[in-house]
Amino acid sequence: MNFLAHLYLSGDNDHIKLGNFIGDFVKGRNLNEQFPSGIARGVRLHRAIDEFTDSHPIVKKSKDRLKPVYRHYAPVIVDVFYDHFLARNWTTYSDVALADYAENTYALVRKNKEILPERFMTMVNYMMQGNWLIHYAETEGIRQSLSGMARRSRFDSKMDQSINELLAYYREFESEFSEFFPVLKTYTEVWLESNPE
Repeated sequence: MNFLAHLYLSGDNDHIKLGNFIGDFVKGRNLNEQFPSGIARGVRLHRAIDEFTDSHPIVKKSKDRLKPVYRHYAPVIVDVFYDHFLARNWTTYSDVALADYAENTYALVRKNKEILPERFMTMVNYMMQGNWLIHYAETEGIRQSLSGMARRSRFDSKMDQSINELLAYYREFESEFSEFFPVLKTYTEVWLESNPE
C-alpha cells in the first residue's frame, strides 16, 4: 500500500495516522524511544499492513503481471496503482471529500513537523506542493508519481514506463484492488483491536 491507503487505514486517530504515514522513513525496533506511543503504534501498523499486503495471493496476481519487466520494483508499482484506485473510488470508502481529507492530512503534518523524520518532511513538502493525494485519482498523476520515483531510483527501474501496464490491464488491476482492499481493511481493524497502546 502507498501513502493514501496507509493514511485511510489508520482511522481517525491522528497519532496512528502520523505513524502509519511516516512508516517507510523509520528504522529500528525501539519505536517508543523515538516517538510518542500513538505514533509508534502507527509505525507498527504500517509494517503489519505491508507484511500482510506483500504476502497476499490477490496482490501477488497484480505483482506477477509486472514482474517480467519490472522485477523487484513490481510491489512498489502495485502500491501506487492501488492508491490510484482508492483515490478514484474514494466516495465508496469515505464520507469526507478527498480534497478535505488531503488538506486535513497536510495540516496534521505541519502541526507536528518538529517530531517527524527529516527525510519524510523533505518528501512530504513535495507531496503538499503537488497535492499528490488528490492527483492519485488521475492516471496522469500516477504517471508523474512513477516518473518521480524512477528519477530517484539508483538503478534503471523503468517505473516511469509502468503507466503503460496500468492502462493496458486497467480492469484487472482495479478488480484485484476492489477484491483485496476490504480484506485489508478488516485485517487492519482487527490488528488495531488486538494491539492496543
